[in-house]
Amino acid sequence: MAGPPIPPQLPLAEPPILQPGIGPRPWPIPFRTIRGGCWLVNYEPTGVRLVAYDGTIRVEHNAGGTTASGDLYQRPVAIVPRPPPFPPSTVMLPPPNPTGGIPIQPRRSYRYYLRIIEIPELLFGNSFSLKFEMWRFYPTTNTWATAAEAVLTATMSWAAAPAGYPGDYLIGTTENAAGTITGSLKMGWLSQSYRKVTVEIDTVPGSERPTDNGAGETWATVFSKIGFSGNVVLSDTNVPNPIDDSFSDAEMHAAMLAKRQPTNLDTEWRYHVLAVHHIESTERGIMYDWQATDSNKVPREGLGIASHWIADDTPLWGNVRNTRWGASKPAYFRTAVHELGHAFGLEHNYVDTGYMCPSPDIASRPGGPFPNQVKWAFAIDDLKRLRHWSDVFIRPGGLEFTAGYNTTLPITPDDLGVEVPNVELEVKPVLAEVPLGAPVRFELKLTSTNESPIQVPDSISLRSPYVSGTVSSAGVPPRTFRPLVCCTDSGSMTTINHKDAMEKNSVTSSITLLRGAEGALFPTSGLCEIKVTLNWQLEGSESRAIVIGSATVFITAAVTASHGSAAYKMLSTPDAHVLLVLGGDCKELKDGKEAIDQALCCQDLKPHYAAVKAKCLATKFQAKPDLGEAQKLVNSPDVILSDGERAKLQKLGLKCRKGA
Repeated sequence: MAGPPIPPQLPLAEPPILQPGIGPRPWPIPFRTIRGGCWLVNYEPTGVRLVAYDGTIRVEHNAGGTTASGDLYQRPVAIVPRPPPFPPSTVMLPPPNPTGGIPIQPRRSYRYYLRIIEIPELLFGNSFSLKFEMWRFYPTTNTWATAAEAVLTATMSWAAAPAGYPGDYLIGTTENAAGTITGSLKMGWLSQSYRKVTVEIDTVPGSERPTDNGAGETWATVFSKIGFSGNVVLSDTNVPNPIDDSFSDAEMHAAMLAKRQPTNLDTEWRYHVLAVHHIESTERGIMYDWQATDSNKVPREGLGIASHWIADDTPLWGNVRNTRWGASKPAYFRTAVHELGHAFGLEHNYVDTGYMCPSPDIASRPGGPFPNQVKWAFAIDDLKRLRHWSDVFIRPGGLEFTAGYNTTLPITPDDLGVEVPNVELEVKPVLAEVPLGAPVRFELKLTSTNESPIQVPDSISLRSPYVSGTVSSAGVPPRTFRPLVCCTDSGSMTTINHKDAMEKNSVTSSITLLRGAEGALFPTSGLCEIKVTLNWQLEGSESRAIVIGSATVFITAAVTASHGSAAYKMLSTPDAHVLLVLGGDCKELKDGKEAIDQALCCQDLKPHYAAVKAKCLATKFQAKPDLGEAQKLVNSPDVILSDGERAKLQKLGLKCRKGA
């Protein structure tokens, strides 16, 4: 689905009309406008402890009216230890400090996009109504709700600004359509700019730094026209050049990670420009940091431009024909800004000859010779995207390139989750490579680096109500998993100590994944990322703790007809998953039994289903368990077992060799 729609441009206000015969009032009537630029926002829902949101609202006044939008991030909490026997207490941390200017908040804390649909152009008096839609974002799956979660109206009034705010300050309450108060809203003006970015430029020896077009257009003017506060860092000029004088996309990404100044994208929007002689995958420039090239899975951090590409000796290229690209300041600088636009999430735009139109298309337009046709600005619709898109579409490390144009359908998470500091969930695959159609096994380990003991779930298996997760892979929508059944005794809590302590210092378990709510979790070959989420109630609070761990596995393709047939049968048979979870010999699960038996006849899948079949044979529902046949399967030298499966089979009376 498309992401949240950009707010509408609200029309200019009509001038006030005085009724005939009524002269001016004897007292002054305050005339106000809502100041354009960036406002720091704090929103606290009513009746929910330890949940608040901070972010920004961007107000743009232009010739056609006013457009406004915003983003909210969940405010972090901290767990404060107390002396025994008292449990740790949970406290909310303070909101962003306005003296720091436009705030940059952690990507994982992003929760809402605000689409403002009613804001006055001008007003008389000290208060006004602000109406907005709240579009929910789910960070565990990087997806949006299909519709606005709420439509709220805030009655806002001017108030004295707290220390640190340089301008206007507004306070108010929010109500839903039924008139019920839902929360409090505070807004303090910070800056004339809408957003804040940093661009770092590195080069190989001999490549020019793209700093201006030679005729007054600089990074400062580019950012000023967008409405961004921009900082340009001219960094290294000695990035090593490959032997063949040409960088692959992967080599540029590696060079960025190696040479870029220390960066934390949760506190800074920093984009990296690398100027090199030649680029293997393209001629003039590329935003390489996405999909397979994005080795650290942090999209849209970096872009590359080629200084030594020679423009073709044809009339198309006008004044730069047969010229080295870096020797033409206008062409070279325009390419750098164009690729930065891609890093901002923008696609090509052919509506005019602005920055997002490709160079060859500009060169073919009237008004030449090239580069005279270049419009040194972003197109109007791109400006609206840059100013009013959600943060996650634009910020480095946010959503994938072009996500602002097309976003995956949502999967519902918990609303009151807060990340627990110093608690880690390790997710370790039993095998790094698994054949298509096989279950994928993981070992889980929950540890703490808190100096004081902390309460956590006693069980983190898929029979625990605290466990859920997602599987993501290229070309397939995210899939979710959660317990098929929950044991009544798996909802208890336990206390763990620091991971280096001699006392109990961890909780461990195993999970085996095959199917989820949307069907097969691993339906195609390729690299898959698995995120496991633990979620439990914080003591004395309505909030819920969240700890997330992740891992990757590679699903190998079927190489034989028997493997392909068995994998298809397994992936298309939901009953097989029930048998994998429960075991036994339920007659109503005939299709599942057939799928598992077919997998056992396939040499590629048999090692992965031997333990599953053994558990079925050893826990028959209606007949005596066949421990002999189950033991034969477990005795196979290549049987694949998780630690949890090994313990279960031993409990059923089977002998499992160590390391099987």
